[in-house]
Amino acid sequence: MAGGPETAKRARQKLIAAALKAREQAYAPYSRFRVGAAVLTSSGRIFTGCNVENVSYGLTVCAERVAVWNAAAAGERELVAVAVVTDGAPVFPCGACLQVIQEFAGTEPPVIIAANLEGAAVVRSLSECLPCAFTSFKPDNPEAGE
Repeated sequence: MAGGPETAKRARQKLIAAALKAREQAYAPYSRFRVGAAVLTSSGRIFTGCNVENVSYGLTVCAERVAVWNAAAAGERELVAVAVVTDGAPVFPCGACLQVIQEFAGTEPPVIIAANLEGAAVVRSLSECLPCAFTSFKPDNPEAGE
């Protein structure tokens, strides 16, 4: 996140606040694990999402993906930061969400902020959270064909 330390801190706080507000809309009647997420795009816009569960658990959608899809639906294509707010200990996005975030990563890996209701926050880069991300369909093996 660009700017000095204070600017970055304010941007993180704003992103966490947006994720906290999104969490209020979570639909989690089965797990009771309510999650809110907010993404900051390179244009400076913030998009939010909450988890939406389904009785068929495989159809449940994570808050992070909802936020990314909301940004994509608005024409945004580059993420700068992602905040996730849960209760209990701060929780980072699952592997599927991290891969979706990777799809919209710019030249710098987005910052991932895992926060909780008590104000604790842990910050990592996307590359720290997903060190072996899929980034291309091109095979490393030239004999594998095109």
